[in-house]
Amino acid sequence: MAVKLIYQLIGKIFDWLALLARDDAANHVEILTLRHEVEILRRQVGKPKPCWTDRAVLAALARLLPRELRAQRIVTPATLLAWHRRLVKRRWTQPRSPGRPPLPQELRDLITAMARDNPGWGHRRIQGELRRLGHRVGEGTIRRVLKQRRIPPAPRRADTAWRTFLKAQSHGILATDLFHVDTVTLKRRYVLFVMEVKTRHVHILGVTAHPTGQWVTQQARQLMATLEGRTSDFRFLIRDRGANFIDQFDAVFASEGIEVVKTPPRQPRSNCWAERWIRGARYDCTDNVLLFSQAYARKVLAAYEDHFNKHRPHQSRDQTPPDADITEVIPIEVQIRRRQVPATTIHEYHRAA
Repeated sequence: MAVKLIYQLIGKIFDWLALLARDDAANHVEILTLRHEVEILRRQVGKPKPCWTDRAVLAALARLLPRELRAQRIVTPATLLAWHRRLVKRRWTQPRSPGRPPLPQELRDLITAMARDNPGWGHRRIQGELRRLGHRVGEGTIRRVLKQRRIPPAPRRADTAWRTFLKAQSHGILATDLFHVDTVTLKRRYVLFVMEVKTRHVHILGVTAHPTGQWVTQQARQLMATLEGRTSDFRFLIRDRGANFIDQFDAVFASEGIEVVKTPPRQPRSNCWAERWIRGARYDCTDNVLLFSQAYARKVLAAYEDHFNKHRPHQSRDQTPPDADITEVIPIEVQIRRRQVPATTIHEYHRAA
């Protein structure tokens, strides 16, 4: 800083020496021009922000100005006194104590995750959970962290959306629906399936040209026989209001303690799991092959069912299939082989034996 100040002072001295070499008329004209420019700047520019070297030069020159001209400058005596008080304050200010150390970023992320995963938890509930994990964090600190992350207090962030409610109940929900496929002879065939929402396991119950109420009911009985002792794991069955689902169909599930829930009219999103599976089955399988007959359609769908349940990864299951938990990571140097699912265009990849 001292070098910069000396450099600017030397530059100003040379400027002043150049002014002494000029005649008085030129100096008067320049002074009048500069005064007018300053007057214009005062009307347009806000509060000036001089640096510390500018303040030193202006403070030194202020003593040389006549008393009647000092009031016309941007630096008044009150400004000089304010600058002096700041220097004194900065010189004699004691260093502040460091205070409490900042909260680690990992702990902030943990507090945020707890608040978002558990909408009903308040500050004290989160504090207790952190205490159990060995972290002593004050209630006020937790409140400030949540405020910085724009997470409202517990009563106002409670999530009562249908998506959250159904996700919490998914372990006991079955979803069923019918969809159609067309053969090469333009014959329409209907496919009945049931999905276990928690695991995403799919049961393709049958393919028929006439999905009557009696046929659908018979497929439901066969499903109950397939589930055997697992029927007590389910509480609800979600279906639409199609005429195929007659009272006898509902009675099959009611006899096992499963309540049938009908979706609202023309609201396919109410049975989103079934609708999403239909889209995936068509995109991955039926839209890519020619179905020659009903029997061939059943064969293709059976192959896709086996692929879907045992191999296809699912985002809701951390990229694992419904019927498998992949815990082993295959090394990159191990040879991987491709296998085509029979009667489909789908490929699976396995470790070489």
